Amino acid sequence: MFFESIKIMLLGMGTVFLFLTTMVYMTKIMSKLILRYFPEVSKAPASVSQSTIAPVQKTNENAKIAAILAALQHHHALEQEGKI
Repeated sequence: MFFESIKIMLLGMGTVFLFLTTMVYMTKIMSKLILRYFPEVSKAPASVSQSTIAPVQKTNENAKIAAILAALQHHHALEQEGKI
């Protein structure tokens, strides 16, 4: 009875291993076929000059990040003192 259960377990695990191995190789083949017959089209940006694009204001973003870091440090210091 014990050896029959081991045989069934090995048969099931072998089936799953065989299926997963087949799936990996079929996925690789499918990927190569798709890239061969349907190559990626390079998306060139439209001819928009850089001077017409508004500059991103990173100072506001940096200020938010600095405020978040300061709040985290303050919270950590309060935890270390046992006030939280």
